Amino acid sequence: MTAIPSLTYLQNTLPAFLLLVILSGAAGQEGTDVSLDAYRVVSDFTDDNERCFNCHGGFMYQFTDESSALVVQKIMNRDRIIHREEYYRSNHKSFSCLDCHSEGNLEFPHPPEVLMYEYYTCLDCHVNVKHWADFHFEKIQNEYDGSVHNLADPRRFSCWKCHDPHTYYISRRKTETLLATIAYDNTICLSCHSGSDHSQSLAAPDSISIFRKHERLPNQALHFKTVRCIECHTRISDSILFAHQVLPKEEAVHLCTECHSKNSILMRTLFKYQSGEDRKEYGFLNAAILNHAYVIGANRNSMLEKISLVIFGLTFAGILLHILFRIRYRNWK
Repeated sequence: MTAIPSLTYLQNTLPAFLLLVILSGAAGQEGTDVSLDAYRVVSDFTDDNERCFNCHGGFMYQFTDESSALVVQKIMNRDRIIHREEYYRSNHKSFSCLDCHSEGNLEFPHPPEVLMYEYYTCLDCHVNVKHWADFHFEKIQNEYDGSVHNLADPRRFSCWKCHDPHTYYISRRKTETLLATIAYDNTICLSCHSGSDHSQSLAAPDSISIFRKHERLPNQALHFKTVRCIECHTRISDSILFAHQVLPKEEAVHLCTECHSKNSILMRTLFKYQSGEDRKEYGFLNAAILNHAYVIGANRNSMLEKISLVIFGLTFAGILLHILFRIRYRNWK
């Protein structure tokens, strides 16, 4: 299974240079198509869902015109295409399509009322359920309500803009490396904010707006590959795992020391999940020392610094005493 969004999707949405940067953070993660038998392992509704995927699983679909008995082929609306391999690795892979879509969708052509159907929202399912209590979806909703996306256009923007229910999965729990998680999460943002269309995909990096807007960053490629956009562009929350209140650009992180310091904000955002897992396995002290990443200026331990100063002082004192004794007793036999 793939651990990042499909390569086809990325190629259609991101500039070539930016695509190379984020994919280099997840090298070797791209997978291949699998058979329906593999999908049946993760879902009891695979065969039922094929009624939908027969049309919505590809770029073309066909049907028989009843009046002429001719087989007609048409291009599927891009927004209505759901790739099987992406759906069956998503959080909702075990669901039936009809769990969320009305049975009217089984009729073809779909009746007009299906187009007017009001889809479920995330909180229709993810609220007041003990299994998901640790995720604090109500707090996430409150944060999202205050984000620039919702405030700018609440009618056109929703959770689904970033978390497509057909393809989204919680990447940190399913990818083997943190870089793969960063690549996946950044692709969600960059699919809208890359600042270019596909015709610019071969353009020089400095002609693409996202690079111009982040020109203050030294070594941009390294930052895009190893840090998620939300680290700098959301309000940090201590009560939920991933912050959802996207801030206006004026309030984004601008000071290097906010990340590159002993009290790095990355420990409260990017490394929050891993730190929690480490504490469960190693305990607090080891978790603080056995971090999975090195950030210049951030990986410091005050106790080790004090011990190092003591060792340095004792070493210097020993050398000084040795020199004094050599001078004092140089003629002593």
